[in-house]
Amino acid sequence: MFHDSGKPISAKAVTVWRLTGTLGALASGVAIGGVMWLLSQFHAPPWLLIVLVGVWVVQAIVWVVWLPPLRQRRWRYDIREEEIDIQRGVWSTRRTLIPMARVQYVDVRQGPLLKRYGLASIAVFTAAAAHEIPALPMEEAEQLCRLIAEWAKVVDEDDA
Repeated sequence: MFHDSGKPISAKAVTVWRLTGTLGALASGVAIGGVMWLLSQFHAPPWLLIVLVGVWVVQAIVWVVWLPPLRQRRWRYDIREEEIDIQRGVWSTRRTLIPMARVQYVDVRQGPLLKRYGLASIAVFTAAAAHEIPALPMEEAEQLCRLIAEWAKVVDEDDA
């Protein structure tokens, strides 16, 4: 049922996701460090502190090294006149088909990390949900946003 058709997102997504993974790993490291300090105040066994450090190291490796390239390889999207096809997932693959007739609003989003790498995400809104295509080159994201709006007959805020 699932196939790797469609376009991949930018390879630069790996760098952005590695940076966000690093920030998440640092935050969890601070939290685990606090728990370790608290446990040491109650004279917890040394093996417990070693286990906590080990869990943090494994988590950091998964978030920073392993997961970003896997996520990037699994993301696919295809925008056709009648529908938007989004395929994603690391552990299990999810495919979403969004009929253009259901699209109510489309938006280009760009946070500081995406901006630094010349990337943006497209958010497609229907009455039921919001769907995102992450990490596209900025110019491509803007073109696709206009194309989706045209095919879905969505009024752009700037034009209203």
